[in-house]
Amino acid sequence: MVKVVAIALVCLALTEGSMGFVTPASRCFTPTVLRQSSKAATEADNVGMASSPLKREKILKEPALWEYNFGLQDPGLALPHGLKSRESAPETYAITEEQIRTLEEDGVVHIKGVFDEEWVDYLRKATAHQVDEPHFWAFAGTASKLYDYIQRNVWQTNRAFADFYYHSAMGSVLAQCGRTDEIRVSTDLLMVNPNKGFKWHQDNQNGPITWEEGIRFWITMDETPKDYGAPVYLKGSHRNNVVDEQAVFVDVEEKGLESYRDELLEFRTMPGDMLIWHPRTIHKVDGPSDGIWTSYRRVLGGTVAKGGSTYHDKRGSGGVLSDLGRHSLQDGDKLQSSFFPIVYPRFDDREAQSRDSGEVGRSPKDIVAKLGGLAGKASGDRFFSFFKVLGSQSR
Repeated sequence: MVKVVAIALVCLALTEGSMGFVTPASRCFTPTVLRQSSKAATEADNVGMASSPLKREKILKEPALWEYNFGLQDPGLALPHGLKSRESAPETYAITEEQIRTLEEDGVVHIKGVFDEEWVDYLRKATAHQVDEPHFWAFAGTASKLYDYIQRNVWQTNRAFADFYYHSAMGSVLAQCGRTDEIRVSTDLLMVNPNKGFKWHQDNQNGPITWEEGIRFWITMDETPKDYGAPVYLKGSHRNNVVDEQAVFVDVEEKGLESYRDELLEFRTMPGDMLIWHPRTIHKVDGPSDGIWTSYRRVLGGTVAKGGSTYHDKRGSGGVLSDLGRHSLQDGDKLQSSFFPIVYPRFDDREAQSRDSGEVGRSPKDIVAKLGGLAGKASGDRFFSFFKVLGSQSR
């Protein structure tokens, strides 16, 4: 039992993010900044990256322990296009029937230019603020060096990302992709520079929903480098009946995957693009061979739930790591909660107020209780599957 929970805590370190305690978002000290400020990068975004020096150096360095913040954070950003926070209806963006069918048939679709320069600039500034004011609940994942910065459920603590979900066209696009009249955020991740890359895998950190209830998404803020960092998918692999639903790592040489492994779809995304895929679609991302990013690869991603989804208690499986909130939902309940906010057709005022007051969050007691169900060899094997995913790098 102790061994399995220990493994779970390490996985939590690699997958976890915000927990929304209501404490002042100020530092105890005024430290000397030991890493390059990401704010400088927002200026460089408009002029392009300089050629790489002979000695490759990381564009971001790990924050010092005393630089982490607690509680709710608000960068104070104005929304694009004159939108008013918590007042304006969300924007819409029309996609084609062909794009929807591509997602259904291939398991992934690349939709270019969903967000214009104003929205990209907004997301970059929100990300710069988050990286420069790192939240404590990103500490474990960032310290693991899996990413230069990674935080789960960043919308819970950073108002700018909540506003993005409430007012952008993200919900509109995903609702069309899922042929549904409602979209809720199940879980999300702010990811900056995946140092180690990820080998072939499927996504099972989708929150308390099933494969068919969820839609995975990426919103990209940067151009993908030409030599690494481009996601690669096995076309149609969401229809496979070989890979265990609890597995993360996928051996593409496994019998039964022959019809998928030779049909690769690679996407070099640009700022403002969306990548949308089925949670079971097998994919990978190669990092730089030396693990050093000399430019930014900033992505806001996660999983949304379609209308009619129900709550599935995933205690005892790896899926619990993306559902550690202190909500009161029980297995089989309708997925309707401020912990999984509706963003399409329109955000809910009461859910937004609950988030702003700090009611949406997690407590150590809840975390321990949920992780306590991760006992037994089967659960341990599933976590070891996660570790096999790490370390995919271009050569």
